[in-house]
Amino acid sequence: MELILNTFGVSLNRDNEGFVITHKEGRQRIPADGIRTIQISRGAQITSDAVLLAIEHEIEILFVDKAGKPIGRIWSPKYGSISTIRKGQLNFTFSKDSLSWIKDIICRKIENQQALLLMMRTEDSVANRKREKSLSRLEDYRTKITSISGEIVSDVSSQLRGWEGVASKIYFETLNDYIPDEYHFKCRSQHPAMDVVNAFLNYGYGMLYGKIEGALIKAGIDPYIGILHRDDYNRPVLVYDVIEIYRIWVDYVVYSLIVQRVVTDEYYSIREDGSYWLEGLGRRVLIQSLNDYLDEVVTVKGVSRSRLTQIQLYAQDLAQMFKKYE
Repeated sequence: MELILNTFGVSLNRDNEGFVITHKEGRQRIPADGIRTIQISRGAQITSDAVLLAIEHEIEILFVDKAGKPIGRIWSPKYGSISTIRKGQLNFTFSKDSLSWIKDIICRKIENQQALLLMMRTEDSVANRKREKSLSRLEDYRTKITSISGEIVSDVSSQLRGWEGVASKIYFETLNDYIPDEYHFKCRSQHPAMDVVNAFLNYGYGMLYGKIEGALIKAGIDPYIGILHRDDYNRPVLVYDVIEIYRIWVDYVVYSLIVQRVVTDEYYSIREDGSYWLEGLGRRVLIQSLNDYLDEVVTVKGVSRSRLTQIQLYAQDLAQMFKKYE
């Protein structure tokens, strides 16, 4: 269970072994057992006693900005990290195997995009023919990425970033053909979003960043040591690498909300500069929809677990792999 405090004036306190949420409608007590994460947005409050209760129960506390992206975190010292994992992680970063790893990550991302595009249905024959062409072009980029060689990632990082970027452009242009006309967007826009679809995507990716960073920390991995994304100072760059496998889950949830036409003007606001931002109702619907989707059980490599647990299992496997490079 995830506690979301994203309403101005709401506060979180401790009551013995439970949390008490106080808001303008009243108070609600929730036992600490079963809570995985507490997510707090600007304008909400949390007491030191509530923070200590969260630490005692190994509940991570995540502070997020208006776009849903993590900007701070409090976690239990029990998570920790053993030196063998960090030493191995550093050695792996400069090994030839790291190139194979990141190539596999990007290829899986493109494969996921191809799979989602194949799920789209429309009677528009022009859109369907365009999709077939896009799928073929995406396959070409997968082949290029698989075939490229080098000693370490930095030898080919510019080519990988370029091909990944072009593949994503093809994917989103094609995805755009399968959503209702009133939601069509010109291109991906991130800082800030310039349409409602991108506002939903950005908030969903922000949520996913937080969950992946938490899984890496719990597994003992340093999220600030990246593979392809390694040049950004003071950012959890490994999260930017790993998230590529899982972005498709956000895409699917957002696409589902859009095609169902559940999004109304109450879900978002538009600022004077033309940027789009999710409002309380839009955030609540997306958070609930994405969390429900992440809690669904799926089978990956013969293991049936929730999607969220699959992320945690991946992080644990990654930590074990790093230890081999100590």
